[in-house]
Amino acid sequence: MINFSIIAVGKLKEKYWREAAAEYLKRLQPYARITITELQDEPLPAQASPAEVAAIKEKEGQRILAATGDGHYVIALDPAGEHISSEGLAIAFDSLAVRGHSRITFIIGGAAGLAPSVIKRADRRLSFSDLTFTHQMIRIFLLEQIYRAFKISRGEKYHL
Repeated sequence: MINFSIIAVGKLKEKYWREAAAEYLKRLQPYARITITELQDEPLPAQASPAEVAAIKEKEGQRILAATGDGHYVIALDPAGEHISSEGLAIAFDSLAVRGHSRITFIIGGAAGLAPSVIKRADRRLSFSDLTFTHQMIRIFLLEQIYRAFKISRGEKYHL
């Protein structure tokens, strides 16, 4: 069984996001173990200078790296990452499992994005879209796509 970790900067603030996450975590129980670590986000001033943004990314990046387990295969969710289909994600999970990667960590950064040190640590970078979404939405999208990948791998009807 694959063990997934999601390291997310910030919390799911609204009840409906927490309920959506709980529903997907429940659906995923037969397929995988998933832990979610929420890290404190740094306040991002409306008119932040590039130096302030870099400092925020670095502070959050240190927290992310401290929470990332040794020996984990790390996937950073990054707007500059590669685009992949749901079927491609299912194949990637199957391939990682065959190669002995049983611990996969996804990283969702804060509003300022990911620090270069986090990007460097990542084994792979994925982008869900060229559109911009809130970090709360991305967390739900990620849980749904992990669930969908398992259904695809098993030939179950959810994805059809």
